[in-house]
Amino acid sequence: MADTKNAIITGANKGIGFEVARRLAGLGYSVWLGCRDAGRGEAAAAELRDMGHGAQALTIDVTDTSSVAAAAARYREHSGHLDVLVNNAGIIIDHDKEPSDESLDNIKTVFETNVFGAIRVTQAFMPLLRAAPAGRIVMTSSSVGSLSIMSDRTHPFYEIKEIGYCSSKSALNAAVVAFAKEADGTAMKVNAGDPGYTATDFNNKSGPRSVEQAATVLVHLATLGEDGPNGGFFNEDGVRPW
Repeated sequence: MADTKNAIITGANKGIGFEVARRLAGLGYSVWLGCRDAGRGEAAAAELRDMGHGAQALTIDVTDTSSVAAAAARYREHSGHLDVLVNNAGIIIDHDKEPSDESLDNIKTVFETNVFGAIRVTQAFMPLLRAAPAGRIVMTSSSVGSLSIMSDRTHPFYEIKEIGYCSSKSALNAAVVAFAKEADGTAMKVNAGDPGYTATDFNNKSGPRSVEQAATVLVHLATLGEDGPNGGFFNEDGVRPW
């Protein structure tokens, strides 16, 4: 259908990303599952198609500028606009080490995906998002990126000292603020969503939350109405502190 909305979700072949894709597809979006591995991406897209949803795989390595450009070019062959971009791809390394023992190379690797990857993808698809009637950009962030929370001695997260992942989410939040300022005065909205500590392969299934719970805030931000917020940080209960 000509009026079908399109959504791209990175890191979408499993976990939270796949659940976001499934939920958006259930709302009538044609979803593009952004994945580094073409085979896994196609398998995930086929699973959604078997459910009766419109889904396609989009091979994309968010750390590779050429790969991102190729993905944008392929999508552009399908449509001249993009309604939703969910930057969900993320990694963590050295989560169990003291800050002084973390590898600087590993910290750089985390930033390459979690921060520069999200910026790279957003910049590549921005012309298509601007061309949409009301583009929505969602960054998958985390409460460990909140400086307010992480410096609060009374908060359970205060004991977390990991540098790479936590600071990458702080930097991602700063990118949200910057892109949201660019969106001011337009119909576009840019926000950060905190899915919470969720049981996925990302953390060896150690999180207490389900992917269904985790996807709720991301889907909400992806489908905001015109009166929705721009430039905020939210979980399913409301505003999170920067």
